[in-house]
Amino acid sequence: MSARPVFIGAPRLLGRKLALTTILTAAAALFVASLALIVFQFLSMRGVLADDLRVQAQIVGNNSSAALLFNDAKAGEETLAGLAVSPSVGSASIFDARGVLLAHYQRGTGPQPGAPDAALLAAGYRYGIDVVEVAHVVRVNQQRVGVVLIRATLDQLFARLLTYAGLTLAVALGSLALAYAMVSSMRRAVRRAEDHLQRLAHVDSVTNLPNRHEYNERLAFALERADRAEGAGDGVGLLLLDLDNFKVVNDTLGHDCGDHLLKLVAARLVQTLRGNDIICRIGGDEFVIIVEPREHDPGQPDEVDEVARKILAALAAPFEVEGHQLYVSASIGVSMYPRDAGDARTLMRSADTAMYHAKARGKNGFEAFQPAMEQRAQKRLKLEANLRRALEKGELELHYQPQIDVRSGRVVGVEALARWHCRELGHVSPAEFIPVAEETGIIVALGGWVLQTACRQAAAWRDQGLLDTLVHVAVNLSARQTRDGALMNEIRAILDETGLPASLLELEITEGVLMENVNANLDLLHGLQAAGIHLSIDDFGTGYSSMSYLKRFPIDQLKIDRSFVHDVPGDGEAIATAIIAMAHSLQLSVVAEGVETLAQLDFLRQAGCDIMQGYYFARPMPAAQVTALLREKRSSWGERT
Repeated sequence: MSARPVFIGAPRLLGRKLALTTILTAAAALFVASLALIVFQFLSMRGVLADDLRVQAQIVGNNSSAALLFNDAKAGEETLAGLAVSPSVGSASIFDARGVLLAHYQRGTGPQPGAPDAALLAAGYRYGIDVVEVAHVVRVNQQRVGVVLIRATLDQLFARLLTYAGLTLAVALGSLALAYAMVSSMRRAVRRAEDHLQRLAHVDSVTNLPNRHEYNERLAFALERADRAEGAGDGVGLLLLDLDNFKVVNDTLGHDCGDHLLKLVAARLVQTLRGNDIICRIGGDEFVIIVEPREHDPGQPDEVDEVARKILAALAAPFEVEGHQLYVSASIGVSMYPRDAGDARTLMRSADTAMYHAKARGKNGFEAFQPAMEQRAQKRLKLEANLRRALEKGELELHYQPQIDVRSGRVVGVEALARWHCRELGHVSPAEFIPVAEETGIIVALGGWVLQTACRQAAAWRDQGLLDTLVHVAVNLSARQTRDGALMNEIRAILDETGLPASLLELEITEGVLMENVNANLDLLHGLQAAGIHLSIDDFGTGYSSMSYLKRFPIDQLKIDRSFVHDVPGDGEAIATAIIAMAHSLQLSVVAEGVETLAQLDFLRQAGCDIMQGYYFARPMPAAQVTALLREKRSSWGERT
């Protein structure tokens, strides 16, 4: 399966640039902040040093006033010697009122300072590049007797400042490294989230195939390439594949099992297709295959049809899913670009139309789109809309076909059959509207209406004294109804509402429906039997049941499929005879439907069939005619036979 990469490199490169810019900006901000802190710390430390020197100068001045008055240099030097304990003091001098040096203290070596100038005396202190000078005027009785000058070097301050700057920069760099690590971690998390979102946007989470969004893009690219190619002909084929009866798997085995089956189907499809074919899952149990022409080999309908055949053949083998062996078939619709459509949307609609025709023809096959299908699809949509409206407005009615006891010729039951005369479409055959109802889900509402109407009518006949314990009304249950968990409660509610005894109701379920999910249907049948309802297997002989299954099913009756009845006397004799014999061995009664000729009746009677219904006896008739028939209470069919 070909794949088109998702290009997300440009956004990621932009993201990296933005992250780098953010880090550099943060680094610059930290550097400026650190520099400002260092400068502030330097100024603070220098100011503290100047304050300390002023205090020391004041102390020295107070202690040296006598030395100045008596011009005692030795006493002055002794006073200055006390500054030796202050490591920041580089030198100190005492000058008399004339500016003559009286005493001097020098740490280490250095030039002898001169008397302070007027600016220093006025300010009291002065900052140099690497020195701080403090001058203090010594006064006695408000008279100036001298000046104390203290000079301190900034070497130790610079040493402490260098340590502080190192710590500050280390903290800043550590913070920057931590921020970079956090940003990198966030970027990785964002990248993972972006990758996940990109995957969700383009890849189906169950099958890992391209999803509907990616399908739209790839189909658009395929059509563009076909338009650019010379001599493309029917360049692009589109196959819409829908798994048949997949809902049964979900309803009976659960969605986890259904998802597992979808994975296996997807894997098998990928193995079956050519390398340049593109397969996507667009939702539910639907897959789309885009068949592009190979280089120098324009795609042709025959080539696309061959792909469809390979897919059907590949799906024929069973799937092992959680201990269950499942058989899967598919209905495939095929459309070609530009033969069947000029754009992607119409191409998909054409494939969808063809796929529904494949389902209508019995499923497990493929159909290529034909223009006439569009008209039939429109007709089907109109039929569906009218059927919904008919249910809402009560346009449907029930007819009842009598079931005749072969021995007595009496009516022992009637089968309720829906009939529809549409105001717009006229009479619509059940063969037309029942399949549409089943496909669209309308059959659940329709089946509920049939059940309620038939029970209400049967209750009315019973109240009129026209039904006895030998006469019942038969109603068909659809596959969708049997999968409805509320069916049992619905039947009980209808029986309670209408007052019909459960023993007068017979429910018919086709053999194929029963075999879809034996265990679930067993539970349903046991519940119906416990309620006192008669049970019949309809269309028997067309499914895959065996005597072992029949023994498990709590049923009362088998109905031979009309296709076998149609073939007797003739090819259907052996099958009909075998079904009757098997049913009787299981203590089941047998109904033959579709009896239309005396020859069919004679054969089935001789074979031991118990009950018959068909046009030979009576067509389905409105309730009023059945009422008249039941009122007669005569064995007219018995006399006829």
